[in-house]
Amino acid sequence: MRFFIALEIPEENKPQFQAIQQRLHTLIPQARITSLEKVHLTLAFLGEQEDQLKDKLTDIIKAASAGVPSFEVTPAYIDGFPNIHHPQVIWVGVKGDIDKILLIREGVKDGLESLHLPVDERRFIPHISVAKINNHLKVLRELEVNLEKIMTMSFDPIKITSIKLFESVPEGGFHKHNTLVEVKLI
Repeated sequence: MRFFIALEIPEENKPQFQAIQQRLHTLIPQARITSLEKVHLTLAFLGEQEDQLKDKLTDIIKAASAGVPSFEVTPAYIDGFPNIHHPQVIWVGVKGDIDKILLIREGVKDGLESLHLPVDERRFIPHISVAKINNHLKVLRELEVNLEKIMTMSFDPIKITSIKLFESVPEGGFHKHNTLVEVKLI
């Protein structure tokens, strides 16, 4: 099974991501927009693992989120990986209760390391991917300014009430995300 642990974006917040994506697609028509059903904030991507790992991953999520109350984050800025000037992925960064995201992420990371599972050692930046770029796009200053203008919209806070374990299943050249486990925050 192909696992990942993430914070799902509630349905009521998805229209604001759709608005971001529409403006983004106007600026960069070749961008492949992320399906709204797949919009989430990844805490850890595990890739292909044994199916029976599900219970241990559930325990890791429970331990990492123990004592953490529900919290809010708000879309704040737009950026890209590896960077905004040559993006392969365009994403929305968040502000707000970032400390809670980082606390949960560290707990998840520690749990994965205890199981000798691969952990991404790059600096973790809480983000929500909204588009992919397949060709080599060079973002010049004018485009960068226009991308920044997208984020001047007023955004509603995103209420985070649970952590989810997902499986990513290949389907017609893409991947479908299925929720396997939801761990509620206090």
